[in-house]
Amino acid sequence: MNGKRQRSLRRRTLRGGYLPDQRWRGLVLALGLVFWAGGVLAQGFAGLGAREDGYAQVAPGAFDFPADHGAHPGFRIEWWYITANLTGEDGTEYGVQWTLFRSALRPGGMVDQQAWMGHAALTTPDRHFVAERLGRGGTGQAGVSGEEVFSAWIDEWAMAGRDIGTVDLVAQGPDFAYELRLAAEGPLVAQGKAGFSVKSASGQASRYYSQPFYGVDGVLTLPEGPVAVTGQAWLDREWSSQLLDADQSGWDWVSLHFDSGAKLMGFVLRDGGGGFTSATWIAPDGTPTPYGDGDLTMTPLERHRVAERDVPVVWRVELPARAVDVTITAMNRDAWMPTLVPYWEGPVTIKGSHQGRGYLEMTGYD
Repeated sequence: MNGKRQRSLRRRTLRGGYLPDQRWRGLVLALGLVFWAGGVLAQGFAGLGAREDGYAQVAPGAFDFPADHGAHPGFRIEWWYITANLTGEDGTEYGVQWTLFRSALRPGGMVDQQAWMGHAALTTPDRHFVAERLGRGGTGQAGVSGEEVFSAWIDEWAMAGRDIGTVDLVAQGPDFAYELRLAAEGPLVAQGKAGFSVKSASGQASRYYSQPFYGVDGVLTLPEGPVAVTGQAWLDREWSSQLLDADQSGWDWVSLHFDSGAKLMGFVLRDGGGGFTSATWIAPDGTPTPYGDGDLTMTPLERHRVAERDVPVVWRVELPARAVDVTITAMNRDAWMPTLVPYWEGPVTIKGSHQGRGYLEMTGYD
């Protein structure tokens, strides 16, 4: 192992199972303040409803691939987000999450003014394993390259391949690991109106596309040993400088794989009223049909007490325009992410007008 690699391993955080040296304790604390006060995800989940001058602003337009697979440092926040629904040889179901977040510490797009955060999770029917990484730009510890080859990494975690269509995905924590191969079996999908995803009646928005057609095979490592798995995965790519309106407190988001081959992405952004909704119906051939505010309904049916919070773990999801009326149920109700910025994320089963599996993410439950 070379010296650079050894230094990288020392930079892992406590949740990843390694004790940082004193130099990196200070970075972890500093990044904690940044992410908590100004940087990632949702309102109490980062204050992304606050206006910040000086950052680049999203606008409608065509994507520029492969460059848009890479980082956009002039924007305030972005992420590379993979969820996978997997099955072992004995029929046991599993879920995997791999996420890399980039947050600008201040406007300007300078490499050394970027903060990075990685989350990895492995969910079984009765256990939920979580690890986290934190990093600072300009150190080589974390980054994304999207041009000649694709690579996204933080420490030893990586999503990398010749292009984004076929990638290897690796991560590990103190009591779990996974090594997965993802191969796209359908096209990239633009969310919202040709990739311009509106988040509120006031016009907050992001650039947003997905790859919901990955086939997956690989190995999970659990405390009792390795498990061979196959399944399907979904990549979300999103960037913005003001993702939410000031009165929005968080979101409930689903990515659903129906047995018919169709897919559904949907979310509700919670506010003091009925919330703002958006959805995309994705045909089996990858053709997207966007739906605006009010077309999707997500109704919580059951709540579960986890991490001293009451979190909805059974939902009714309705999209009448596509005759969708399903109930989604958490595979593991305790799939809480006790990370620096906490939230709930885990696999779900789908019953009703459509059958299948998917993922549910819920933020801002304080």
